Amino acid sequence: MGNQCLYCVSPVKETITWKGLFHSEPQYLCDECQKGLQPIEGQRCSHCSRSLEKLPDGLKKDEMCFDCFRWEEDPNWHGNLQQNTSLFEYNDFLKDYLARYKYRGDHSLAKAFGTQLANYLKSLQFDHITPIPLSEERHYERGFNQSAALLEEAGIPSSHLLTRSHSEKQSKKSRQERLQQKQIFTLTEVNLTGQSILLFDDIYTTGTTLRQAAKLLKEAGAERVTSLTLARG
Repeated sequence: MGNQCLYCVSPVKETITWKGLFHSEPQYLCDECQKGLQPIEGQRCSHCSRSLEKLPDGLKKDEMCFDCFRWEEDPNWHGNLQQNTSLFEYNDFLKDYLARYKYRGDHSLAKAFGTQLANYLKSLQFDHITPIPLSEERHYERGFNQSAALLEEAGIPSSHLLTRSHSEKQSKKSRQERLQQKQIFTLTEVNLTGQSILLFDDIYTTGTTLRQAAKLLKEAGAERVTSLTLARG
């Protein structure tokens, strides 16, 4: 019996190629579900990977979306997070996929991204890759850290440089509340002088969480902090 799609349980048709005869990578999604993963294409915001082609002119400034432009205008946040790269559009398919993965504890869904993440990370240079941590309360609710699990599935060793206190979700806060929020992270490694840190999370939504983490890492001496997320919300 062939493999079943992790998401819809339809049979997965294996495609045989000359390369596949010698080395085949397992397919975890059927063709239809694979189409639901839409890579971000075309012109993107130079800071957060948001598609600029889908934004009205009033919401972009040069090569940035206006949201990132305002972050960088603020002296408290300028330069902390050098750049975020997101791989996929946060469309209805991925929204439901990640909700099932995170909130219904379907840990196996991480397998669909393992090979792609591993291949992408090979092209990047960094001293540490750090998954964004969950608070103890959130970790208890979910049973696992979704970002750390994605890296484990990709076979990427990670450094847990941060811990996190419990707080309300960033998406529920106003922009002013996010700007003024108390630091939610604590460092587990206090000296990162000259280091290049890559933060990893499943979704970039407001950018506040990643910027808070980046700010703390920079204060500990990190020379460069960037981030990678599966989706750009």
